[in-house]
Amino acid sequence: MSTVLITGGSRGIGRATALIAGRAGWNVAINYREDMAMADLTAQEVRAAGGQAITVQGDVADEAAVDAMFDATLSAFGTLDAVVVNAGIVAPASPLAEMSLKRLRRVIDTNVIGALLCARAAARRLPRAMDVPSASLVLISSAAARLGSPNEYVDYAASKGCIDTLTIGLSKELAAQNIRVNAVRPGIIDTDIHASGGEPGRVKRIAPLVPMQRAGTAAEVGEAVFWLCSAASSYTTGALIDVAGGR
Repeated sequence: MSTVLITGGSRGIGRATALIAGRAGWNVAINYREDMAMADLTAQEVRAAGGQAITVQGDVADEAAVDAMFDATLSAFGTLDAVVVNAGIVAPASPLAEMSLKRLRRVIDTNVIGALLCARAAARRLPRAMDVPSASLVLISSAAARLGSPNEYVDYAASKGCIDTLTIGLSKELAAQNIRVNAVRPGIIDTDIHASGGEPGRVKRIAPLVPMQRAGTAAEVGEAVFWLCSAASSYTTGALIDVAGGR
């Protein structure tokens, strides 16, 4: 049975990916920072779907917490085959000129430092021989990395540009250790990240700008993420996969 660790796994895209993995019979480690109740509910639903699950609390920007969540996953399941670096934040819409240093550091600490720490932990624990199925590291980027999010979230967009670059470089660095590294770049997805950024109506406002004329769902992104985790994508590495409705 395969095992996946998902950071930010209690909500949105992380939660959707966890449920898809559960339906495939995987072991799932669900990382969360604060919402224990939602993490526990997700774990229950993973088990009901046919998988096994644990919850692991920890801030991805905390080095010790990241190491602890990886160790807890290995302790519980004895193996780790895939890691989804999903945890990320956005702050209220603002032009860069009005952003505080506190805000900038918070976004970069979570979205960039957190991703680097999780990727480093994965690089230390996922290597395996070349004659067995590969391990997978999937990073959640954003269409904002190529669109820029002017007047809204250029700090968030910049942080996701870092994720794209990390994906390309690390995929080459880890290929000889039988680890595949890919990224998924969601577009406008109907999750609560918009409300956390201070604009719960953003999905409705932006959806008409999408060529497909609608927002995406967390499950639609989760399907792409899980495909990259699975053996079905065994010859895919260094890819940046847009799930953005053509935007």
